[in-house]
Amino acid sequence: MMKLNFFLSQMLLSIALLANVACANLPLVETSENEFSTPADTPKMRVETVAANLEIVWSIVFAPDGRMFFAERPGRVRVFENGKLRAAPLFTVPDVELSGESGLMGMTLHPKFAENRLIYLAYAYQANGSQSVKVVRYRETGDTLTDAKTIIELIPAARYHAGTRLGFGPDGKLYLTTGDATNQSQGQELNTLGGKTLRLNDDGTIPGDNPFVNRKDARPEIWTYGHRNAQGMDWQPGSGLMFQTEHGPSLIDGVSLFKRSGGDEVNIVERGKNYGWAKISHKMKRTGMETAIVEYSPAIAPASGMFYRGDLFPAFKNNFFFGALKGESIVRLVLDGRKIVSQEKLFVKTYGRVREIAEAPDGSIYFSTSNRDGRGDPKNEDDRILRIVPEAVNLAK
Repeated sequence: MMKLNFFLSQMLLSIALLANVACANLPLVETSENEFSTPADTPKMRVETVAANLEIVWSIVFAPDGRMFFAERPGRVRVFENGKLRAAPLFTVPDVELSGESGLMGMTLHPKFAENRLIYLAYAYQANGSQSVKVVRYRETGDTLTDAKTIIELIPAARYHAGTRLGFGPDGKLYLTTGDATNQSQGQELNTLGGKTLRLNDDGTIPGDNPFVNRKDARPEIWTYGHRNAQGMDWQPGSGLMFQTEHGPSLIDGVSLFKRSGGDEVNIVERGKNYGWAKISHKMKRTGMETAIVEYSPAIAPASGMFYRGDLFPAFKNNFFFGALKGESIVRLVLDGRKIVSQEKLFVKTYGRVREIAEAPDGSIYFSTSNRDGRGDPKNEDDRILRIVPEAVNLAK
């Protein structure tokens, strides 16, 4: 009975979405898979396993002293240092709820981490009988995390579409992506935090220049809206533009009624703008709403996002990379400002589902597999953190 009720509710939501699109006189376009190429400058690379037998590594960050912190979705924060994985977790989140696609997700370090040792975690938990997401700030002592301070809480969440990517922008503000929690209407509603990009000060207070801070009908934390489930975020070197990756419609949205799937996106995300969900998706256009700079159909499930800033791979400088779960690859976008010049898939179906991607201080590129998330085919050492180095270069781990 519960499954039947869920199906009926999703069907009604889908009919509403179809009506919205029809009223806008927009075609339902099923796009073909984007053309990928292998640019002439693609370097020869070698992939090494850094750590194995992990569980759904969602976030990877590097401290100024070279330590690597990473988050496993069941709630563990772990440390890789001096070429070794520390056996015991640095910290286990006490109130995390692991459910479906949610659990411990986003993690980032304060821009002044070397001085204040502050680390931020975004995770799902139970509140008032339902699942929500909150961000908690801790102080890292070397042995554990202490001094917990809730930065924001009661963000709508669910087993699916819970977000959540976390990061500090060039302006020193804390940004957070949130999912629509399978409630399609939330993306367009300014009185809820679901389906948004949020912007906060580092202590959780609200910046006075946020776009909706003076509107009584809107949450002042909101930076952008109309998102479905963005899970990748970084800022383009030079321009400072925020790029996000976002999951497009899936079966849970009843898209079989539309005979369309995919619609995964890369967006340039700017102050106060509306990114369309659930009024538009794919390559649809509508006045006052932003269309993605590129979309992927069939779905590849983008789960991260990183601009390469290092010198180890000169050809990759300022390129945008993200891990693809369903696409089982790493996608590289070569950009000229806002324009995509070319795109390439790396390591296709070599390591399975790829989630996080991060640049190490030495310029090598780290990525994680997500083959133990219930949708993959885990191998003996999964999940793993791996790193990419030039074929002819030897680097100490």
